[in-house]
Amino acid sequence: MPWHNEPVGDEVNVVFVVERNLLYVPSVTIDNRAGRFFFSTAAPRTVLDPRFMSRTAGGHSIELNERESLRMSPVALDLGTAGDAMIGADVWGRRAITVDYHAGLLSYQKAGIFPGLMTLYNFTGEPKVDVMVNGREISAIVDTASPETLELPAAKRGRGTAHIVIAGSDLGEVDVAFSPGLTQPRIGNRLLAHFLLSIDYGRRVVGLWRDPRNR
Repeated sequence: MPWHNEPVGDEVNVVFVVERNLLYVPSVTIDNRAGRFFFSTAAPRTVLDPRFMSRTAGGHSIELNERESLRMSPVALDLGTAGDAMIGADVWGRRAITVDYHAGLLSYQKAGIFPGLMTLYNFTGEPKVDVMVNGREISAIVDTASPETLELPAAKRGRGTAHIVIAGSDLGEVDVAFSPGLTQPRIGNRLLAHFLLSIDYGRRVVGLWRDPRNR
């Protein structure tokens, strides 16, 4: 594993479940209330559905467990049937997170990530990685709020296939989505699930490691 022989950092592990290719954290509470919360690695701010937000006055916080509570300043937006909240990058501040799709664990890492055997990508703005699409390298936003494989900007909505290579790993021919109005490619959970994913928001680094447990 990438963290083999690394010292154990100060971290909090949260179990997530996958529903409709989104990552929900059933044990987490917001303002000490349970709900259907999923997390987005790319959203700069946490979003609360107005119906959930209206029941809380004053400041807001997210409780990862009984001992770890993080302050946040969410925005209100109708999330429809997706859930009560979308947890954004603002919650983590300048800390790091690791998403282990195989174990179903989200790790909040105060000491930063353990890069180990990972392929590392520096980023500005949203977390990004390089993706080879039919032999052409593009930069794609890492978005765990996307249930897709890879979304590509296009004039018309549709689907197709493309030969995808990520972090030196050849994923072969992959079903991709073409989305009008999209300004930059986005890589979603259906492809990210092949990897162990780490994001250090303070150092502005994404790490990917092809997880042999996930096929």
